[in-house]
Amino acid sequence: MRFLSIIFLTLFLFNCKAQNNVIQSKKQETVILNANPKLVVGIVVDQMRYDYLTRFYNKYGNGGFKRLINDGFNCKNNHYNYVPTFTGPGHASIFTGTTPKNHGIIANYWYDKFSKETVYCAGDSSVLAVGSDSESGRMSPHRMKTTTFADENRLFTQMRGKTIGISIKDRGAILPAGHSANAAYWFSGRDEGRFITSTYYMNNLPKWVEDFNTSTTAESYLREWNTLYDINTYTESGSDLNSFEGGFKGKENATFPYDLAALKDKNKGFDIIKATPFGNSIVADFAIQAITAEQLGQDNFTDVLTVSFSSPDYVGHNFGVNSKEIEDTYIRLDKDLERLFKVLDAQVGIGEYTLFLTADHGAVEVPAYLQSVNIPAGYFDKDELKKQLNAFLVNEFFASDLIESISNDQIFLNKSRLKELKLDLNDVQYAIVNEVINYKHIDKVYSSQTMQNATFTAGIEALLQNGYHQKRSGDIIIVKDPAVISYSKTGSTHGSGSTFDTHVPLLFYGNGIKKGSTLTKTKITDIAPTISALLGISFPNGTTGNVLGFVID
Repeated sequence: MRFLSIIFLTLFLFNCKAQNNVIQSKKQETVILNANPKLVVGIVVDQMRYDYLTRFYNKYGNGGFKRLINDGFNCKNNHYNYVPTFTGPGHASIFTGTTPKNHGIIANYWYDKFSKETVYCAGDSSVLAVGSDSESGRMSPHRMKTTTFADENRLFTQMRGKTIGISIKDRGAILPAGHSANAAYWFSGRDEGRFITSTYYMNNLPKWVEDFNTSTTAESYLREWNTLYDINTYTESGSDLNSFEGGFKGKENATFPYDLAALKDKNKGFDIIKATPFGNSIVADFAIQAITAEQLGQDNFTDVLTVSFSSPDYVGHNFGVNSKEIEDTYIRLDKDLERLFKVLDAQVGIGEYTLFLTADHGAVEVPAYLQSVNIPAGYFDKDELKKQLNAFLVNEFFASDLIESISNDQIFLNKSRLKELKLDLNDVQYAIVNEVINYKHIDKVYSSQTMQNATFTAGIEALLQNGYHQKRSGDIIIVKDPAVISYSKTGSTHGSGSTFDTHVPLLFYGNGIKKGSTLTKTKITDIAPTISALLGISFPNGTTGNVLGFVID
């Protein structure tokens, strides 16, 4: 009997220990799961060259860009690994972890070979605007073929983790948030001055959005735009009065100050706010309101907030890389970032959120300015290209209608006409390549056959191939000389594979992120898999980038 009692006691103690181990294991598992950030914030600055971090560094405060640089991880050699470097493809690539070759957003607008019309990357005629009567609200992510890390987080959390996308531009809000987002909001200017969405997401705006729209926030930014500090201290940019800037209608010179209230009627009403630093401010205002109203980061399911600051792109296109206006825009953006970070600290908690900041592309110095200081640059006439090429095709193939469209430095051929004339596609492509390479300001020309059949691992050819989508891209791809653009002679633009367009900031900060920096080359497509790895979720389904393990703590 005593022997049996000993056996029973031993079994009882063993069972208790086993149960305790299970409990401890479950506790440990809970701790690991709860260690994930409560909120991931993805910030994109539209048209931000990497050197804006270093060039304006001494003008920044300690709570914005410098906070991310000094307390986060700075990838100093971060690049786009495809062309064209436009807003739509940039935002899609950041959040999908792949390039236009896979996600299909090959430009902002492109010629559709099937419908025979130009389509917009976020346009969707099957949905309606919500909060607006304009066509500008008929938008969705339906043309993006792959998921974003925000989509994967929604799937992982059984749709409990929220996703909200915010921007001045519709594509800047829609593409990052992905297909399964709770909402994407963008700013409708003209005579509206309000944030809107589409029926893809909801049928009515939430009360907090309506309240924001009926407030005087938008009107309050129709104010004077002058430099934040004494203009004489803006020594990191060129003279205020020069011949390389566009300016606003109704004002003779592109010089400070700008009376936005007086200029708005000649500059599309509330749209004028977009082309000033105050466009960033209203996006920060709206994002702060969203954090509170949507209770982002307030439970154990990771939420995602995407914020795209589009105004630097409008300012850059208008005034150029070297302008006082772009310097003031970034000094003021630094203040808006600090404001946003303080709200995240207070509402979500320091150490409870993970944040990254990058850009959708850089920008070229105004070519006219470069020419004035003897640096090779120039302007390319697309109409002259079409005229020369048509003359060649008439002479070579006795036909003047072989080209359907020329857009985004791509030539689309009329396949039905080629078939009618019994012309071989490869022969026509080869002839055009050998003709166009002789034109002024053309550096390289490639056919779709080359993009489909060759494998490139470096150089502009690899960038072109990563940006080439077999079903959507054209038959001939043109590469212009460096710093040669098809644009006005005032203001900056982008889109090339040159480093002034590909080299952009990449800063990680917060929960799970190490402090430090690297000069190792990183790619824009590495962001999404890195965030996915940090969250322990599936990578977006088209991911081609790599996890940047050295940034994860």
